[in-house]
Amino acid sequence: MKIKITGIGSYIPEKKISNTDFGDHTFLNEDGTAFKYPNDVIINKFKGITGIEHRRYAEDHYSSSDLAFFAAKKAIDNAAIDPETIDYIIFAHNFGDVKKGAIQSDMLPSLATRVKHKLQIKNPKCVAYDILFGCPGWIEGVLQANAFIKSGMAKRCLVIGSETLSRVVDAHDRDSMIYSDGAGASILEASDDESGLLSYESGTYAMDEANYLFFGKSYNSELDPDTRYIKMHGRKIYEFALTNVPAAMKTCLDKSGLGIDDVKKILIHQANEKMDEAIIHRFYKLYDKSVPQDIMPMSIHELGNSSVATVPTLFDLLIRGEIKDQNINKGDILLFASVGAGMNVNAFIYRY
Repeated sequence: MKIKITGIGSYIPEKKISNTDFGDHTFLNEDGTAFKYPNDVIINKFKGITGIEHRRYAEDHYSSSDLAFFAAKKAIDNAAIDPETIDYIIFAHNFGDVKKGAIQSDMLPSLATRVKHKLQIKNPKCVAYDILFGCPGWIEGVLQANAFIKSGMAKRCLVIGSETLSRVVDAHDRDSMIYSDGAGASILEASDDESGLLSYESGTYAMDEANYLFFGKSYNSELDPDTRYIKMHGRKIYEFALTNVPAAMKTCLDKSGLGIDDVKKILIHQANEKMDEAIIHRFYKLYDKSVPQDIMPMSIHELGNSSVATVPTLFDLLIRGEIKDQNINKGDILLFASVGAGMNVNAFIYRY
């Protein structure tokens, strides 16, 4: 038995934030000192590394569970199913619902329960729960749905990834320009044809790596030190990803019994363009191969890094032909991969 994505949907907020919108920000070093360079230099260097030109922020009156509901509704409609037949709702996020201007995360009730309520699903046997797995959360949710369906515990699962990272960033940290908001959702069921999930790999590195992403105080010492924001050790994450993500991708592909030349597209977490390109080059180097042209669709240039939402959103855009010069066909082999807080790494091979 294989598990297939029968419905996909995403919600991309309408509020577009350009790099130029950060022109009047006061960016500071970790020790609170000012940068030696003007903001236009900082922003240009940022774009050169990350590839990000724009990102999307949620409308002020929406929270992460709202974005998730919009994406879930699209996935349900795309699959043409009755939501009452969903056995599990698995909601991947990291920060819960954070209201605009608030400093506290809200996860009671769970965000999965909130989506079930918004969908007006009455069936109590539709089990709704959240997972916290860093940016690889949606992929991990897919792997859990795969286990539920293969074990006979479920026939149909809704897996969501949603985040409003714009509300947990330190405006004085230049890394704040990376993050964005969005949601992606998918319906998974048993496959009655050759398509579906073929193999997977997942892991958590929790020694020194555990704190590469963390909550920390603002770089502005005049702000409340007890208010926490998302922080990261960028260089350490980069080095970690370049070693561990290609290795996980190779293990996953080798498990499938397919070869590197069978892979038509790689859908990788939209974290940082330069890092993603380096991961793909390292992956192909493990097979003594050159990277094929157009193997890696990208959305980060326009959408930024929306954490758990990047991969399902990318898949949705690819299927709908909304990524320039990129398309997929029935039977194509796709490799999904992600890396993030934990530090967690995962991947799966999928026949479209």
